[in-house]
Amino acid sequence: MNRESTRIKDAGKKRVLDEAARSRRLRKALEALEIDNYHDDPHADLVMSKKVPKFSDSFETRGGRKKKGKGLDYYKQRYRKSFPQLVEEERHNQPDPPNYMSAEAPPSVFPQRHFCAVCGYFSSYTCVCCGTRYCSVKCLGVHMDTRCQKWTA
Repeated sequence: MNRESTRIKDAGKKRVLDEAARSRRLRKALEALEIDNYHDDPHADLVMSKKVPKFSDSFETRGGRKKKGKGLDYYKQRYRKSFPQLVEEERHNQPDPPNYMSAEAPPSVFPQRHFCAVCGYFSSYTCVCCGTRYCSVKCLGVHMDTRCQKWTA
C-alpha cells in the first residue's frame, strides 16, 4: 500500500477562501493578538522596603530623618484604572452627550489603503489562496514560502 502525505498530495491544488472565511480568520487572529497583548503590570504592587539601608546612609543619620509622605505619583501608579473603568466612570459623571460613548466620526471619503503583509509598502495585489495583500513578485514568493494560510486551513 503506497501511503503519501495529504499535504504533499494537496500541494498542487489551490484553495480559494471566500470573503466570510477570510473575515473569520482575520477576527480570530485579532482576538488572539488582543488576548496576548493584555496583561497587568506584574511590578505594580511592589513597594521598596524602608528598612533596607542605602549605601550613602550611615547608621547615625538613618534614624533621625523626618518621614517623607508618599507622593501623588505613588498613588497614581498604585491605583491605576483600566480603560473599561474609565469609560464607565465617564458615563456616570457625564451621562448627556457629547461623551466617549456618543462620539462618532463620519465614514472617510477616501478609499481604504492596502499595505503589503510582507514589507509594509502599498500593495496592489492579493493572494489567491488566502487573500493576503502583497506588493511585488518578491513579496509574493516570501508570502507563499512562509506566511500563506493555505496549510493552516
